[in-house]
Amino acid sequence: MPTPSAHDAAWWDNFKRLLDEQTAWPAPYMFKFIVPLDRVADLEALFPDFETSYRASSRGNYVSLTMQPVMPSSEAVADVYARAGTVGGVIML
Repeated sequence: MPTPSAHDAAWWDNFKRLLDEQTAWPAPYMFKFIVPLDRVADLEALFPDFETSYRASSRGNYVSLTMQPVMPSSEAVADVYARAGTVGGVIML
């Protein structure tokens, strides 16, 4: 997923519209993030209630985190992406 600027309101509005067209809320939503090893705790701290699975990169420098919480709305999904984007070096898939 390309990471749009938090200020790109048109992109986020379109993203939420598409989610609403394709999803009956509440619904499970899968988030995948790749973060530098030293930033995993930063991302975990933002979402302490999300069950998370982990997979280290082959060299151990990065960790892939997968979370699939039940989300109440497209707005809540967008909020997760916005909060995750505050973690330095995060890649959102």
